[in-house]
Amino acid sequence: MELRGRDFLSAGDFSSDEVLALFELAKHYKERRRARQGHEMPLKGKTVAVLFQKPSLRTRVTFELAVHELGGYPVILTQAEVGLGQREAVKDVARNLDRWVDAIVARVFTHETLVEMAEWAKAPVVNALSDLEHPCQALADLFTLWEYWGDVRGHHLTFVGDGFNVAHSLMLLCAMLGTHCTVATPKGYEPKESIVRKALELAQKSGAKIVVINDPVEAVRNAEAVYTDVWASMGLEAEAEKRKHDFAGFQVNEELLRNAPRNVVVMHCLPAHRGEEITDEVLDAPFSLAWEQAENRLHTQKALLAAILGGE
Repeated sequence: MELRGRDFLSAGDFSSDEVLALFELAKHYKERRRARQGHEMPLKGKTVAVLFQKPSLRTRVTFELAVHELGGYPVILTQAEVGLGQREAVKDVARNLDRWVDAIVARVFTHETLVEMAEWAKAPVVNALSDLEHPCQALADLFTLWEYWGDVRGHHLTFVGDGFNVAHSLMLLCAMLGTHCTVATPKGYEPKESIVRKALELAQKSGAKIVVINDPVEAVRNAEAVYTDVWASMGLEAEAEKRKHDFAGFQVNEELLRNAPRNVVVMHCLPAHRGEEITDEVLDAPFSLAWEQAENRLHTQKALLAAILGGE
């Protein structure tokens, strides 16, 4: 696995072998942390800027801890301090940070911001969320299933909800790893055609089946994992009331799961709007993997940072 110096803007940026190697490294870090064996420090002497246009709980805590536990120094920057694209041009921010830090992790509104930062910074840029993808989340999600099932190839993940950034990254990573992926959305909320095409191309090599439909009941019939996310992501709050109407029938609840296999597990990237896209009974159930997903953000991001920054 030679990922040193590479950007991670999309879930499709690495090969399946590289992703599986990251999973093995994440497992190693997870086991050491749980056993309180102390931290290895491949980032000793390295500095990572973690820039937020959007607020965060999981991304903020897990990236800051990841850099710290790997021996590096995290520099946390908010939009109020940086004014990315407003007070200062994106390329100017990128060129400044490039002189000071060894990597840039950015959580932004538009994916074009990340592309521009990567263009102007020699340091690797990591997508911590954009309007197109959330690859770090998908990495943790598929790692969670890899741990739970022992493998992900040939298994079936169904996403029920908005065909937005999380769904995009899940489709790409599933297609790459040979995991069948069904996305069920109301009409008009399907994933971007460009993402679907790329996922189908990846699926031809891995044997995965990629399906987009508008029927949540049909979507969960063969699902081994059912995943959902908020109906109105950050930046789309003005559409919240309309979306509540449009997504009626797409709630992940006990009634929907009666149509799924008995051994189904449920996933959510959080934060959850309880009572909207998912019910308390399901999110808090023993078969919910939401909290394992959240924990695994730390371990997979440690593996990612060690791979792109570790060594001399």
